[in-house]
Amino acid sequence: MFNILITEDDKNLQRLMEAVLKREGYRVLKAEDGEEALRVLDREHVDLLITDIMMPRLDGYRLTDALRGAKYDLPILMITAKESMGDKKKGFTLGADDYMVKPVDMDEMLLRVKALLRRSKIQSERKLNYGNIGLDWDRLALEENGKITELPKKEFHLLFKLLSYPGKIFTRQQLMDEIWGLEAESDERTIDVHIKRLRSRIDNIKEFEILTVRGLGYKAEKKC
Repeated sequence: MFNILITEDDKNLQRLMEAVLKREGYRVLKAEDGEEALRVLDREHVDLLITDIMMPRLDGYRLTDALRGAKYDLPILMITAKESMGDKKKGFTLGADDYMVKPVDMDEMLLRVKALLRRSKIQSERKLNYGNIGLDWDRLALEENGKITELPKKEFHLLFKLLSYPGKIFTRQQLMDEIWGLEAESDERTIDVHIKRLRSRIDNIKEFEILTVRGLGYKAEKKC
């Protein structure tokens, strides 16, 4: 059972999120501000943190910064009324993994929680299997039936991302932000160049293919 910590000073929203998460089988821990959240984290194992930004005493930004500074690597989902790009950028820069704007759609929250927990598991193991294909993060290598192919770092990270969520469409901007970083000066055409190179390297693989979704971005799909 996963332990999820909700740090939210709005009692009604906190109770609603708690009920929804418990219904899905999660164990829920609660805090009303960042200071209380740190006390919970001192005594409990937490698999994922959901935190508001605007809270008394220690807000969500400072809480996130403190956790990353202390080497906590649990996924952090920020939920807040602050929706400007500057606010989001600050949250991601401090170490948040995902961001939702109030009013919160509970179905969307559950999808994001599941995706963050899955990605956290993959990253902690640092390996990903897809059919007969294995990806080794530490070696930047793809293995197929005993054959090892080392890939350039950016191409490997692109492939790892796409195969972590088969069938999910990622926009070029999403891939740029996550793999190149929010401060990257390259434009989205960089993604197209790297995808083209990656396709040429995996052309003989029968398990999957990388598809272009016109006007949107890219996704990985199992080959028919």
